[in-house]
Amino acid sequence: MVRFRRQCVALGVALTCLLAPGLSAQRAPAIAAASDLNFALTEIAAQFERETGQRVETVFGSSGTLARQIQDGAPFELFLSADEAFVDTLAAAGLTRGRGTLYGVGRIALFAPTGSPLDPAQGLAGLARLIERGGTRRFAIANPAHAPYGRAAESALRKQGLWTALQPSLVLGENVSQAAQFATTGNAVGGIIAYSLALAPNLQGRGRYALIPADDHAPLRQRMVLTARAGPVATRFYDYMQTPAARAILERYGFGLPR
Repeated sequence: MVRFRRQCVALGVALTCLLAPGLSAQRAPAIAAASDLNFALTEIAAQFERETGQRVETVFGSSGTLARQIQDGAPFELFLSADEAFVDTLAAAGLTRGRGTLYGVGRIALFAPTGSPLDPAQGLAGLARLIERGGTRRFAIANPAHAPYGRAAESALRKQGLWTALQPSLVLGENVSQAAQFATTGNAVGGIIAYSLALAPNLQGRGRYALIPADDHAPLRQRMVLTARAGPVATRFYDYMQTPAARAILERYGFGLPR
């Protein structure tokens, strides 16, 4: 009897199983992606499978956490970061095939759930007035310690002089997807989330949003790179991400595209 040995490596939000040699079936390569890509990349991966017959497994999280997992040996074959600095760090450590390529530029948005006293159309000035009235209760952003969208939110709030005043109300998501969940549930007045998530189908009808000016924070230059362990399917998906079909989906979710 042929015996199989399965070794499972915990990746926080997913379980990737490595099958022993001799097994004929190929496993789908694991792709690590920033959580702002949750909906866009899921759509791109489904389209890739329809067109090529090949499948990838996507794991979403904060870019900092995913980069650390790659450094610790997680079996990701492609990394799509929301901050190109994490790619540079991995490249300097010899864990990637070069520096990869820029795939998009992200934006942040001020979001308020239905019924909130916060009016995103008034921008951060409206948030400031709400803080003065003591009406912020809970306000969600991604954790700036390891989430690029959290750092962008912090920068925008600091630029408007709101960071210190907002501290008692801040609720930090592990990543920007979790911050978006916090912003739409409980008694939160809103939050600063990825524009790509504000455009996602599951947020439609659940609130209002407005773009925060791009010059309120450093550009969210998003870079992808193949890891040193990348196989042919991951390489093909990396190339597919640069096709007009994939870029059209990214653009529909609000990403600025490299020219």
